[in-house]
Parts: sequence; structure tokens; C-alpha cells
Amino acid sequence: MTPTAVPTDVRTLANHIGGTWTPSTTTQTLEDRDPATGDLLALVPLSTSADVDAAVTAARAAATEWRRVSPIVRARAVARLRDILDEHRDEIAELVTRDMGKTLPDATAEVARGIESCEAAVAMPHLLKGENLEGVATGLDVEMVRQPVGVVAAITPFNFPAMIPLWFMPWALAAGNAFILKPSEQDPLPGERIVELAISTGAFPEGLINLVHGAHDVVNGLLEHPGVDAISFVGSAKTARYVSTRAAEHGKRVQALGGAKNSMVVMPDADPDLMTGGVMGSSFGAAGQRCLAGSIAVLVGTQAEQDRSRELIVQAASKLKTGAGIDPQTDVCPVVSPAQRERLVRDIDQAEADGAQVVLDGRGDAGPGGCTLGPTILDGVAEDHKVAVDELFGPVLTFVRAADLDEAIAKVNSSRYGNASVIFTESGGAARAYRYGVEAGMVGVNVGVAAPIAWFPFSGWKDSIDGDLHANGNDAVEFYTRKKVVTSRWAA
Repeated sequence: MTPTAVPTDVRTLANHIGGTWTPSTTTQTLEDRDPATGDLLALVPLSTSADVDAAVTAARAAATEWRRVSPIVRARAVARLRDILDEHRDEIAELVTRDMGKTLPDATAEVARGIESCEAAVAMPHLLKGENLEGVATGLDVEMVRQPVGVVAAITPFNFPAMIPLWFMPWALAAGNAFILKPSEQDPLPGERIVELAISTGAFPEGLINLVHGAHDVVNGLLEHPGVDAISFVGSAKTARYVSTRAAEHGKRVQALGGAKNSMVVMPDADPDLMTGGVMGSSFGAAGQRCLAGSIAVLVGTQAEQDRSRELIVQAASKLKTGAGIDPQTDVCPVVSPAQRERLVRDIDQAEADGAQVVLDGRGDAGPGGCTLGPTILDGVAEDHKVAVDELFGPVLTFVRAADLDEAIAKVNSSRYGNASVIFTESGGAARAYRYGVEAGMVGVNVGVAAPIAWFPFSGWKDSIDGDLHANGNDAVEFYTRKKVVTSRWAA
């Protein structure tokens, strides 16, 4: 995507600042296109530091008012947000499909997961409770209370344009903070609609929820602005490290969830149906554009056992249908942009040139929007090759071989990432050994996508996170509040 002049027949998105939808001060925009058709959906403003400053100023003013509101009332406001999202879940899912490209069932599941975050955050009055200890000395009492951080900015990725804003918004609001959303410039429409619906509830003060469109300048503006207290981020590992570093340099609390290279260990005794279904959903669902996507299949056992597992996976993948996400027959949606497809094709080409076998080749017709890439499977790849160690973020699966479970675990743990890993086996002993020994924060047993529900943290390890507090669960409570310890003595 490159900056383009603003045409007269397509809507230019507005920012939401201080309770009002406000045009950006910029004249520069990016095109937002439907990946399936290439249709131009909207123009996204490359907002300026002035826009960021206006949003932060509005958020700070609203935060002062909001923290005085009872936690019970704040929780009820989030419950109203949950209800209106539930009423509009089909509409939001369709918007996700049109703007990001994923299939409608996948988009519907995404929206449901976002609503779960609201449901979990409604428990905030209980979760905010502190601790106390009276009589630590004569007439001396100590108590710990939780208070809001202040102004929270969320910088969210293209691959879950509805769910990930909802990983952050309800928790931050229920904890008493003001909120600024910077959605991905590649598919900002679901985030915009969520903000519209939140505002329409009338449950939140003006200026409490803000939205600023843009790209690098907005990100840097939020990272550097002294009025922003905390940053929540999801994106690539490289950008997560940048966000974490810059935020820390400016004295901000930060949770930066980064990339992944998730392995799926296929044991010889794996149930064929569970295994193939899990691998298909993990590797090729959402065209592999998930930070929990399985992009490595570690085939375990003798050569014959490995080849049998390989054949099951290739046969299942060859039956998947590629097409528009809105088509109910589609299994594998387009990737998010032509540029993303071109980069993936270059990586596949390079792997093939370096000696990899392309067992299943999806580099055919790019489709009407130039974004279609079919399921692609590589074998015989050097274990230090880019396609085996780097996050590709596409429907590309690489086979790795291991003689036994110990070797498989060692290969999985050699990755710099530790987001998720799964094992397919009928052996309880193998499953237990795997869950104990694997270096990943989210583990699946006979489950292709080991995504935890919102009452648990999204718990990546190693280079899959910068920071020590994750999204959702009790980690969200810790991140969006600060502890204050009060020591009191009163005369008898």
C-alpha cells in the first residue's frame, strides 16, 4: 500500500476523538481493499502527531472522571458493550471477512472470542480486590489497593481486526482506564465499528474511547507521548521489540505480543482424523495468518511412519478449496494483500531453489484481488532455512523429521519463538512428557490451535512476547492497574 490522493467517491475514514468523529489533519491516505475482490473499501488517513495529541488530551480528561466511577458501574458498562457486540456479531463478522479476507465461520469465531473477553472483564469488581493485614505492629495496618494505570493505547494487527481490540478495550475500561485504539491500517473497518457500537451504548463518558487511524507516525506518536501510560501491542516479533524498547525509553508500561513459528508434533499413534483436521485448521485456516498457526509439522517415528503421516496431511490439504472468505465453500481465504502474497511466493521460490521439495504447490492463480495463495507444503528443507525458522504468515507448511519424541522436543525448543505448540498422539505418557518439556506458553494436545479462552492469559514465551504480562486473564488485571500499598497508624 502506498499513499494516494483522496478520490471523491470513496469514504475517507475519520478518527474518533473526544466523543466526536473528526477528520484527520492529514491529506495523506492509504487504500483499504477487499483481499478477495480488490474492491476499494475506504481510504485510511495517515494521521499526524496533532491527531495523536488531541486523542491523548481527550483521554486524559475522561480518565480523571472514569476512575471515580464505581467498579460495579464500570463493569455494567462493559456488560452493555458485550450485549451490543452480541447483537451485531454477524455484522461484525461479515465486516471482518470483507476487510481482512478470512472465511465467515472463522470471522464469526473471532468475534465470539472478542465477546468472551468482555464477559471475562465483567468480573473486574472481584478481580480488583486488594489485600490487607491489620495489626502488623501496635495500631499499624497495611493494605494494598489497585488503581487504574491512566491512559492505555492499543496498537492492533490486521489478522484479528475484531478480536484483538477486544482483548484490550474491555479490560482497560473495566479497570478504570481511558482507551485509544490504533487499528491496523490494512483492515480498520471492524475496529471502527466496534468503537461506534461502544459509543452508542451511552455507557462511557465522552473522550474515554478514542480511535486514531494511521501507520508508523501514529505508532511512534503514541509510544512517545507523555500522556500515554501503557501500550498494548500485537504484531511481528521485530515490531514488538521496537515497541517495547521505545515505550520503555519513554517510561511506559508495555505488553508487546510478537511473532511465532509454531510446531505441531505428529506421533506415529496419532488419530488420523484428529491429526489431519487439526493440522488443516492450524496451518491453513485464515490462510496461516495467525500467531497460533502451525507452520512446522514434526513427523515422528520410522521413515515409513513419517511418510504415512506426510501422506495423510498432503492428501487432506490437496482437497482444501481456495476462494473468497464470503463463499461458504471456501476453506482457505486470500492473504491480506497482494504484497503479502508476493513476499510469500518469493520465500517459496527461494526454498525450492535451495533444494526443498514443493510437495503441494499453491502458487497458481492469484485470484481477482491478487491475494490468493493455495495451501503449500515443503519437505526436505534445511532446518536453518528461512522457511523453517522465520514466521512467514501464510498458508505454508514445512515438514521436519524426528526419530522419537525427545528429538522432536529438542527441535521444537530450538526455535527462538515460544508462542504455541501442539502434539497429536493417543499416548497419555507422550502428551505428559510433551506438555512438561516443550518451551511454549500455549500447548495443545490433539488440538490444532491452542488458543486459550479469555479467562486465561494468551501466554507466549521467548521472542513471542516482550514484557512479562500477557493479554487476557489475571495478567490483564495486573497490566491495567497499579498497586498502591497504604500503611496507617491511628492514635488509640
